[in-house]
Amino acid sequence: MVAGFDRYYQITKCFRDEDLRADRQPEFTQIDIETSFMTEEEIRTMFEGMIRSTFAHAIGVELPAFPVMKYADAMHRYGSDKPDLRVKMELTELTDCMRDVDFKVFSGPALMDGGRVVALRVPGGAEMSRSEIDAYTEFVKIYGAKGLAWIKVNDVTKGREGLQSPVVKNLHDAALSEILKRTGAADGDLLFFGADKAKVVNDAIGALRVKVGHSDFGKARNLAQGAWEPLWVVDFPMFEYDEGGQRWSAVHHPFTSPKDGHEDLLETNPGAAISKAYDVVLNGIELGGGSVRIHREEVQSKVFRALKIDAEGAQLKFGFLLDALQYGAPPHGGIAIGLDRFVMLMTGAESLRDVIAFPKTQRAQDLLTNAPSAVDEKQLRELHIRLRSAQGATN
Repeated sequence: MVAGFDRYYQITKCFRDEDLRADRQPEFTQIDIETSFMTEEEIRTMFEGMIRSTFAHAIGVELPAFPVMKYADAMHRYGSDKPDLRVKMELTELTDCMRDVDFKVFSGPALMDGGRVVALRVPGGAEMSRSEIDAYTEFVKIYGAKGLAWIKVNDVTKGREGLQSPVVKNLHDAALSEILKRTGAADGDLLFFGADKAKVVNDAIGALRVKVGHSDFGKARNLAQGAWEPLWVVDFPMFEYDEGGQRWSAVHHPFTSPKDGHEDLLETNPGAAISKAYDVVLNGIELGGGSVRIHREEVQSKVFRALKIDAEGAQLKFGFLLDALQYGAPPHGGIAIGLDRFVMLMTGAESLRDVIAFPKTQRAQDLLTNAPSAVDEKQLRELHIRLRSAQGATN
C-alpha cells in the first residue's frame, strides 16, 4: 500500500506451526485480499458476495444474507467466537443470582473476579440416562471444567419437588425459581451448569452445546436445524491477557486497527480496546478473517507498547513497517480465507485430508514420500545447515 498498490489479491501457500486436527494441516492454500479506502462493512459485503456466489455456482446452494454478531454477544450467548448457529440452544447467564447461595461450586465463581455461572437448557434432556450425563461430564473436563452439575425438570409447577438432582438441596427457593425463569425450562428438560473462570465456562459449555446438539439424542429432537448457517463475528477485543506471561497479547495480530476513539485505551486500558477485526463463520467453522489495518505510525507504536515491545525491540523487529508508515500509508484492510477448508465445507468432507493432494497426517508426515526424512550431509553443507541433537552435540 505504501508503494502505491491500491489493492491486490493472492492465492498462496501458508504454513502453520500449530496442533493438527481434522480441519487443520501444516500447510494450506489461502486466498488473501488487501485493499485501500474500504471500511469494515465494505470489505465484508464484497467478501460475502464472493462466498455466496461461489456456493451458488459450485454446488447450487443459495446462502442467506450473513447476520452480523458482536464478539461479546457470541461469547455471552454461545460461549464461542465461532458459534454453530444450526444448534439453537443458548447459554443462560446466572452469575448475578448465584452469589448468595450456599453451594460454593456456584457461589465461588459467581463472586470471583472474572468468574461466570451459566446454564444450558436441553429440551427433552430429562430422558438422558445417568451414563450419558457422566459421559458429558468427562467431555467437559477436556476443556478444564472440574465437573458438570445438572438438574432434570420433571414438573416445573411443583418447584423444588419437581426437580431431580444432587445439587437441588444446596440451592434456596429463590435461586431455583430464578434458574427456571431465566432458562425457560419446561417439563422434561435437562439443565447443565458451568461455573468457573469465564474462559473455562465458555470453552466447556460452548463445546457441550455443540456436542449435545449434533449427538444422536440431539438429532432425534431437532436440536440442530438447517444445512447452512453463516455469520460475521465483529468487534473483537484488541488484546487478551496472558496469565502465564503476565502480559497482554494480540487477539488477532498486532497490526489490527482499533476502533475509532479507542486509540487512547491502548495505553490507559488495553483490555477495553475494541478492534476493527472480523471473522466469517460457517456452521461453527471459521472460514477466514481479516481487519482494517493500522496505517499511522503513532498508533502502531502504541500497540507495540501495550504488548511490552519497547522502542528498541519494535525497531529491531518491525522497523521496516514503522519507517514505511512514516512516509504515509492509505487507510486499508483485508481478509483471507482458507481455500482448502472452504472446499471441505462445500463438499461435506470430514477432513482437510479429503480435499487436498498429498495430505499430511496429524504427525505432519507425508505417507507418499515418507517426508520428513533424513537429509544427507552433502545437502546440509550446501545449505549451510547444522543439526543439533537434544544433548547439544552438533553434526
